[in-house]
This record gives sequence, C-alpha cells and structure tokens, in this order.
Amino acid sequence: MTTRVALVGGTGKLGSIIAAVIDATDGFETIAVLGSGSDLGEMDGADLVVDASTPAVSIDVVRAAIDRGINVLVGTSGWSAERIALVRPLVDAAGTGAVFIPNFSLGSVIGSALAAASARFFPSIEIVETHRETKVDSPSGTAVRTAELIAAARSDAGPVEAPHVDQRARGQQIASVPVHSLRRPGVVAKQETILSGPGESLTIVHDTIDPAAAYAPGIRVALAAARDAKGVVIGLDSMIDIGLRTPSSGRAAAPVGDAASGQVARATDV
Repeated sequence: MTTRVALVGGTGKLGSIIAAVIDATDGFETIAVLGSGSDLGEMDGADLVVDASTPAVSIDVVRAAIDRGINVLVGTSGWSAERIALVRPLVDAAGTGAVFIPNFSLGSVIGSALAAASARFFPSIEIVETHRETKVDSPSGTAVRTAELIAAARSDAGPVEAPHVDQRARGQQIASVPVHSLRRPGVVAKQETILSGPGESLTIVHDTIDPAAAYAPGIRVALAAARDAKGVVIGLDSMIDIGLRTPSSGRAAAPVGDAASGQVARATDV
C-alpha cells in the first residue's frame, strides 16, 4: 500500500531533500506540496504529513495534522521538550503519531549519543553549534536535543558546572548546558560538544558537508517509523540501534538497514 504524503515546506532546503527522498522511496507518494503560507486544508487526503516549514508555522502544521487524525513527521527545528509537551496530550487524545526529528543525519545522532554516554563522567559540558547565516532560529534543534540527552544522562549527577551564566556571552542554558550559536557563511552545519574535567577534556565534533547525502538515510528511517507511529516519538536515536545505552524519548525501531528498507522492527531502547 502506498503512503500518501503532504509535504509542508517542500520548496525549502530541507524540504527539497525530503521531496527527492520520497520520490525515490517505494511505498511513498507526495500528493501535495504546501508552502508556509498555504491553506493547511491542502493536506486533506494524506496518510502522513511531513513538516519542513519554519518554527513559526510548524506548530500550526502539527495541530492541523493531529486535528485531521493524520500522523505527522516534523523535521522543522525549534521543538524543545517543553514545546513538544504542549502537543503531546493532543496526539494521545487523537490516537495519532507525531515524530520529531531534530536532525536527520545519522552521524549527528551518533555524536549526540556519544555526548550523552560521556556526560556523567565530566562536570563541565558546553555546546558550540554553527550553521549558515540563513538559519532563522537558535539554538539549533540538534543542540537542544543534545543538551536534553546530556541532562537525562546526568539525572543522578545533577546539572553541569556552568559558571557565570548570568553573563549573556556565556550562551543560552538548555537543561543546564550552555549552548553557543554561530551563524556565518561558508558552513552547512557543525556541532561541537566539549566535555571537561580535572586535567582533561573530550570534544565530540560532527560536521555536515553534503546535506542531501547525509540526511537521506535518516529521512528514509523516519518516514518508515512515522507512517505507523503512535504517540510522540523524538529523535532518530529512538529508531536505530547504535549500540549505546543512553536516555531516549519515544520508541526505538530497527537497525538502519532494516528500517531504511521499510521493515521496522520491534521498539527497543538505544
């Protein structure tokens, strides 16, 4: 059976990549491409809504999909745990599924998981994320997700050490982790998580060079998961087994090879 997809923001940078992946993936068909100013009624008749719009529009897209009883896959940035909590009761009441993906890059997901796995061993942790100058929101959704995973991993150890957070130059605190955002030309997306302790530091760096190549495998995984999702699912780390025991929100599915082919297995925590 073919899954009919309504793609919101399909002409943007991420939306164009998602559109190409849908066209190349068996079992999925795009029946409507909406812009940020389109009538959301154009998603009627879809089996799945994919949102690659803007942070300001995304909340309306998600609510419109839920109201229509349609599952939604959200690739738009700006969805913190607090914001997701606002729509979780709506998703549960409707019996639908809402999948939120801060980053479709498998390497980025592994980098965040490594940071979370290391978090309890280092008292000081900060994140520096860099994106092109056209990115309208900060901090990035990936940085927010990483900080939230770090905080969950440190539930026993407590908040990270972050001196002088009253000073604006110290970055925005997300789940106690200082996050610093750079917006400049000549870069696609880069994140550094710097973990420090007495006499040593560990830096975990992920650098996106070719978004289309980097995101396509993760998009295929997310499409397969979102088609049948129930409730709220957050992050690709909830869908793939990367061999690390880290805190995870939502459900997990098969290893990448199986999920990418559409064969989503039983959920297990990663």
